[in-house]
Amino acid sequence: MPLAKALELAQEYDLDLVEVAANARPPVCKLMDYGKFKYESAMKAREARKNQAHTVIKEMKLRPKIDPHDYDTKKGHVVRFLKQGDKVKITIMFRGREQSRPELGYRLLQRLAEDVQDLGFIESNPKQDGRNMIMVLGPHKKKTEAMAEAREAQAARKASSRQGDASADADADAQVEAPADAG
Repeated sequence: MPLAKALELAQEYDLDLVEVAANARPPVCKLMDYGKFKYESAMKAREARKNQAHTVIKEMKLRPKIDPHDYDTKKGHVVRFLKQGDKVKITIMFRGREQSRPELGYRLLQRLAEDVQDLGFIESNPKQDGRNMIMVLGPHKKKTEAMAEAREAQAARKASSRQGDASADADADAQVEAPADAG
């Protein structure tokens, strides 16, 4: 249709004439509310960014002669990181004569990997890098899945706390009414 007729039609319906495909022959245009279109596309982009996950590599440093309690604490941190969907880089630092016994570090890394195998897997095997031995663990579930799970758990906690507040309010109301009935 001619440009003048299209502009007249757009004015009649109080819409905008927007060129969709300029390179097409003839050019393709569309009647739409351009402000609304821009707002909706911005909201879609915002929602996509909100659901996007940034890959983060957390680092945990250990020593070959680590105390059992310290090991459990560090393992707990690794478990938390993997549950959140983050990768974990574990570094064993050797000092002095410890450098002549890399098998101690290797065994420690293997033990840690076995302890967290239900949450993550070995992404890169242990390898010596100067005074350090490095291994990377990756989570079984993706960051987006972990984020969605965390949101659901938080919503469930809020709902249960609201129910707890409501039942506490009901109990308080019942206690207030009880003396009035007795008198």
